[in-house]
Amino acid sequence: MRGLLAGLALLLAAVLPARADDRGDAQSLVDNSTLAVQEMFTTGEAAAVADMQRMLRRARAVLVCPRIFRAGFILGGEGGGCVLVARDAANSWSSPAFYGLASGSLGLQSGVQDMQVLMLVMSDAGLTALLDSQFKLGADASVAVATMGAGLEGSTTAAGGADILTFARARGLFAGLALEGSVLTNRSAWNRAYYGQEASPRQVVVAMQVHNPGADPLRAALMRFGARQ
Repeated sequence: MRGLLAGLALLLAAVLPARADDRGDAQSLVDNSTLAVQEMFTTGEAAAVADMQRMLRRARAVLVCPRIFRAGFILGGEGGGCVLVARDAANSWSSPAFYGLASGSLGLQSGVQDMQVLMLVMSDAGLTALLDSQFKLGADASVAVATMGAGLEGSTTAAGGADILTFARARGLFAGLALEGSVLTNRSAWNRAYYGQEASPRQVVVAMQVHNPGADPLRAALMRFGARQ
């Protein structure tokens, strides 16, 4: 267990910015998240992209992880930065709250891979779970998390009752990703740096008490692809 934790710490040190409270790093994550949204909703199998756009129109919130690094040989794990945005009753998207995603697993693994991960939060229960300071995917029995594999078309229908739908793209293709046991942790220092004041995830994405114009392109992209009809 100690070896697992030590390895995971080294992984996080490698993939997360050293200055977690630096506003420029936070803006870079927002910019990369905007690009990830644009790529995931415009490229790939047409039917799969249309299916994902349809689910976005129903989503309560979206968690975007533009680069999740998966690395390991004997010790494997994932890690990267993410942003959470939510939609209000008027269909306007919030500015982002910042999170880190990390997990670890023991097994015979090899290679290094990075991928884009998008989580569509389909219910208030799913959003409430993500607003906690720390949320472990698959650990809360009251929150159903469904991971979409390479064949997205039809799979979202089978997972229609899930609170959170997870999509992943690697090398431009939709791919399966085991996120069971992954931990999402609120980066309060990033929120403070980006908004110039203390702001909890709930204040950012639900109450919408703070705003940074640097996030407007991300909000516009989600409005474009997720406009309710």
